[in-house]
Amino acid sequence: MKTEKRLTFQLVEGEFSPLEAKKILLGLINSKINFHQLEHFSNEVRFNDKTSHAKQRVATLTNASEQITDLVATTNNMQFKIEGSIQITLVPVKEPAINK
Repeated sequence: MKTEKRLTFQLVEGEFSPLEAKKILLGLINSKINFHQLEHFSNEVRFNDKTSHAKQRVATLTNASEQITDLVATTNNMQFKIEGSIQITLVPVKEPAINK
């Protein structure tokens, strides 16, 4: 049996001005929103699924975007220290059960 493999990539690391932080964070969030909007549209067209997981993720990410925008607007004389990594775990594919 194959074992899991874990990888970590550092996407963001450093101190940024409020406007730089906003650009970085909203860029990441907007990319994810676009991904999930396309996924939701595809699920709705192909499967008539109007309540997909993607739709819920868009709402959550939109809320995060609004919170970041509000935070930047109310922050004076502060730097944003941002550390963001992504962890990927490669796992073996499970074999489907064979009906006998």
